[in-house]
Amino acid sequence: MNWTETVFEVIDMRSFSNLWFWIALAVVWSTASHWVLGVPFDMVTRARRHGGQAQADLEEMVRINVSRILYIGRVSGLVLLGFLCFVLTSLAVLGFAYNVEFAQALFLLGLPMSFVGALSLSTARLIETERPEAEVLNKRLTRHRQYVQVIGMLSIFVTALWGMWQNLDRSFLFNGF
Repeated sequence: MNWTETVFEVIDMRSFSNLWFWIALAVVWSTASHWVLGVPFDMVTRARRHGGQAQADLEEMVRINVSRILYIGRVSGLVLLGFLCFVLTSLAVLGFAYNVEFAQALFLLGLPMSFVGALSLSTARLIETERPEAEVLNKRLTRHRQYVQVIGMLSIFVTALWGMWQNLDRSFLFNGF
């Protein structure tokens, strides 16, 4: 027996039965819902409560991140979109046509995060166009966060259902049912 066989026997390399995948899924979605357009949501909460300098800091931070997001979108948006479509299509084909579980797991992480990216780009464009201040800006960022959380909940639900199906399918396959 060589060292790779030993490693694969000791460590379960199947994604949906691996605790590390589920930890990574939770970290990805908690991070995505905490950082709203690159701004930590606690800044929004602090600005809503205290106003003044906290609100001015929030508005400046949002202005900087909105400019950054829109610059990246305008300069290299089509190239990034093409690369993202290539990667997601490759993962979908590998995962669902060739039954590679790791590719399925990455696809179920990547596809919803691409929706979050599109939502962030759309919200950044709205903020640039409207130039909201104070309470209107806080509401826009809160609404964006709520949409991200809904996408995250749906993603976790679908991933959990698919993962359970894969685990049940594998257990029946290996137990001879």
